Amino acid sequence: MNMLKQSIILLVTIAVISCAPLFPRFEAPTVSVSSFQVIPGNNVVPTFEIGLHVINPNRKALKLQGLSYNVELEGYRVLSGVSSQLPEIAAYGEGDVLLLAKPDLFSTISLFTDLMNRPRDKFKFNLDAVLDVGGLMPKIHINKKGEIALVAESR
Repeated sequence: MNMLKQSIILLVTIAVISCAPLFPRFEAPTVSVSSFQVIPGNNVVPTFEIGLHVINPNRKALKLQGLSYNVELEGYRVLSGVSSQLPEIAAYGEGDVLLLAKPDLFSTISLFTDLMNRPRDKFKFNLDAVLDVGGLMPKIHINKKGEIALVAESR
């Protein structure tokens, strides 16, 4: 019985060691918001373009399979969406991802009502995104928080 336990432990150890090269060390890419703008159009509800800049610190290309995101302003979820039309980011390279998003009408109305009742020059934002690099690699979670000024600050 003792010999059987030792054999099983040896087999499991060999299996783990032999699989290690299949999962090389993976560093999470750096993702930053590079642009956030309204796209002109004739619709009542505007379309926003959100630009993300991705830096891949890995020795293999980053083949982005999908992305999901949510944007909150002052705690109201005003934008959310998904995309599967994403570029491949070269090894030790950089690339840009453009997302087109339409706001949630009811959350946006609630935000505007809040801004009318409590005017302010800056408001808090929160961007949550999940990048799927496919395969057995872990999904990459991104959370950016900050403040956006509604009017340019004077110097």
